[in-house]
Amino acid sequence: MVSEALTAWLHESDPALRWQVERDLLGEEPGVWRATRARVATEGFGARLLALQDPDGRWAGGAYFPAGHDEAAEDGQPWTATTWTLNSLREWGLDPAVLRERRTAELLAQNCRWEYDDLPYWGGEVDCCINGWTLANGVWLGVDVTAVADWFVEHRLPDGGWNCEWVEGSTRSSFHSTLNALKGLLAHEVATGGTDATRAARRSGEEYLLRRGLFRKLSTGEPVAPWVDHFAYPFRWFYSVLNAAEYFREASLRDDVPPDPRLAEAMEIVRAARRPDGTWLQDRRHPGRVWFEVDAAAGEPSKWLTLSGTRVLGWWDSRTP
Repeated sequence: MVSEALTAWLHESDPALRWQVERDLLGEEPGVWRATRARVATEGFGARLLALQDPDGRWAGGAYFPAGHDEAAEDGQPWTATTWTLNSLREWGLDPAVLRERRTAELLAQNCRWEYDDLPYWGGEVDCCINGWTLANGVWLGVDVTAVADWFVEHRLPDGGWNCEWVEGSTRSSFHSTLNALKGLLAHEVATGGTDATRAARRSGEEYLLRRGLFRKLSTGEPVAPWVDHFAYPFRWFYSVLNAAEYFREASLRDDVPPDPRLAEAMEIVRAARRPDGTWLQDRRHPGRVWFEVDAAAGEPSKWLTLSGTRVLGWWDSRTP
């Protein structure tokens, strides 16, 4: 049971978060939460990011990194370039028609190239996570990114998942890379239906994580790393059991199947992080330049994590026998 005080606290938020509270926690009619979601383009976080778009369609003059990025001079990876901004706008529920009216997809095709080998933006590159976001952002904006979806079929590793370090010779999948690949494949499937091959690739990647209970090494059963239960919003490319549980919730609802019982231990990790007042704390802010902050500082109650944790547990508890 979610308290009225908690939902009221969550509801008093930016439209990017508020509409999800209305849909997923309050059970409002579609007309209510859709009206709130429409405000993402004109108010708050979404409107601020839209105002920062360059005339050539990009943000910060770059694809993955801002123009002039000097890794040695910055504390952490910057999060201001085009891909990170598109990810945020998509995840916040911006109507893609807003960017279509700006011809964003066409402008990026003309003006935006990856920092890796100067490759064209909508063709993706060699990094699994980057290609996952390119796939999700592409179908969101109506771009034909079939070749990127097929890339995941071709680059799946023998153990069933993906690893961004495959170009360095890695043959073992990564939790981070596999989750970000799965998000892209799911978005592609929702938008297009996918193909037999891409659907099989998604099932394979899910199985990679499920066989490990979302957080254990298959070889020893030990947690794969300390970061599995370190929750921070925005999720960015970082893996956690909460980030993964959000994916499996969306996939379960898309496929109309009950939660896989192998999620049970991971779900208890999510539950254990909930404080007595129903909130989850921000573990940290990922270092790196941002346009502006969208969530609490480290150690403070996070509205975004509380939304995620509450709806994930609500899904699990209501649909698990």
